[in-house]
This record gives sequence, structure tokens and C-alpha cells, in this order.
Amino acid sequence: MTEKQKMLNGEDFDSRDSELLKMYHQSRRLLKEYNQLDSKLLQERNEILNKLLAQNSSGVWIEAPFYCEYGENISIGENTFINSNCIFSDNNKISIGKNVLIAPHVQIYTAQHPLNAERRIIKDHMQTKYITSAKPVSIGDHVWIGGGAIILPGVTIGSNTTIGAGSIVTKDIPNDVLAFGNPCSIQKKLK
Repeated sequence: MTEKQKMLNGEDFDSRDSELLKMYHQSRRLLKEYNQLDSKLLQERNEILNKLLAQNSSGVWIEAPFYCEYGENISIGENTFINSNCIFSDNNKISIGKNVLIAPHVQIYTAQHPLNAERRIIKDHMQTKYITSAKPVSIGDHVWIGGGAIILPGVTIGSNTTIGAGSIVTKDIPNDVLAFGNPCSIQKKLK
């Protein structure tokens, strides 16, 4: 099994694997192009997103600068708006529904590391391995995520939900609620 397969299966993997590094460098090249492109060049911006992302649906708008690990594990539904300075650590799948609003500085993490320090970084002969595992993140349709929110690995956010600014989302949040805080918790039902 390759390190990429392990990564997508949620198993421990070496993030400095040659295949993963190739994907990483490819995404860095595309992100550099995207983040430096004139905002009026809509067709060129869309072409780069089509190369970078697993799914770039119609009407997706991503403000620059935008950052991600690989890009190819990110799927975005139609008419979704992602504001500036967002970071998507897509070591596993990040699925974002349609008509989603993501405010500036939102961070979505799929990666995690062993808690035991001796397992995080392993020196093996002349090679150093950085041990990581990853869990997917899923965001439903018609979600609004406030500025500076952080979404941790394995979280699902239901449709029609609002996540307040500055929240740290550590567990699943259902459909049709307002949730905020650290840790993020349901404050009220919206339906």
C-alpha cells in the first residue's frame, strides 16, 4: 500500500514520501500562480482551480491568497464563496457543499499527529519520517462559517448551519443550527 493510500485510509503515513512530495510541489506551483493572478482574470483563475481541486463546481469563488496542502482532495459545490487567507490542510478529503460562505482566515485541518512525541518524527538510517494520519472533513450545503473558525479532523458540519467567528469545531455539528465557541457547541436551532 502506498503512503497516499494510507493517508486517504486514515492510517499513519509518512508525509515526506516521494509521491506526496510531488503532489505538494505541484500544488505549490498552482497556488503561487493563483495567488499572484490579477483578480479580473476570471477564466485563468478558474482554469487553475480546475487543475488544483478534485471538484471545482460552477460559480465557485476563492479569494486570494488561498492555501492548501495538495488541492486534489478538495471538492467544492456550486456557488460557494471562500474568502481570503483560508488554509485547507487536505491530507484527506475535504468536501464542501453548494452555496457555502467561508469567511477570511478559516482553517480546515484533516491531518493529525501521534500524541507520543517519539512516534511523531522517526529517524530511520539516513531518512527522517514525519508520521501523520488524517480524517476527512465534510461541510453540508448552505453553511456559513465565520471568520477565523478552525475545523478539526473528522468533523462533519450539517447543511443550513452557521458556525460563529473564532469557533474551534472539534466534533460534528448537525443541520439547521447556530453553533459557536471553543469548543464549538450548539447555541440554538434555526428551524
